[in-house]
Amino acid sequence: MTSPDAFEPESERVTRQLRDEIVDGVRAPGSKLVERELAAELGVSRLPVREALRALVTEGLVTPRPRTWAVVREFTPTDIADLDEVRSGLETLTFRLAAQRRTRAGLAKLRADLDAELAAAREGDAVRARRAAADFHETVATLADNALLDELGGTLRSRMRWLLGQHDDLVAVAEEHAELYEAIAERDVSRVEALVTKHLATSRSAVRRKRPRD
Repeated sequence: MTSPDAFEPESERVTRQLRDEIVDGVRAPGSKLVERELAAELGVSRLPVREALRALVTEGLVTPRPRTWAVVREFTPTDIADLDEVRSGLETLTFRLAAQRRTRAGLAKLRADLDAELAAAREGDAVRARRAAADFHETVATLADNALLDELGGTLRSRMRWLLGQHDDLVAVAEEHAELYEAIAERDVSRVEALVTKHLATSRSAVRRKRPRD
């Protein structure tokens, strides 16, 4: 999250806003993203919008179209299956390393993410709960303390956030994160691996319920 006092280039601000709107479902799959229209809507020139769209194409959230427009990506069943396969391998390794390498400070940050998610989920605030869930996963990646793994995970971060946005049972997801937190805190690697397998299965079920025609 950007500090209130930190300078944020306009292109990054536009990228962040559009990314959040796509992941939060404000801009639906297939929605047109036209440079001229977005520039007027966001009160900026077309250049930062163009740079933002390029960034979101790279992140896998936007599909380019000819000239000066794009569309919000519509994830196909194959896209989701591919993401699930890669996610399964990366998350199993990430959570296992986090359990082995977690620090007291890192664990405190993970607890804060979890508390924020639990509170938002119990209040029914889907946007806050899903963002806190994404923060939880990103903090776990930090605890894993593997620069290459973090770099690989970074290329999927936006798509992972989109995937978390498919969950409607916010409390159930938060409770699974609570179980994972306890296992990481106890350095119980075998339990972490079993809970990750369960967590991935929950995610697959959520996507199937959300996209029954796929």
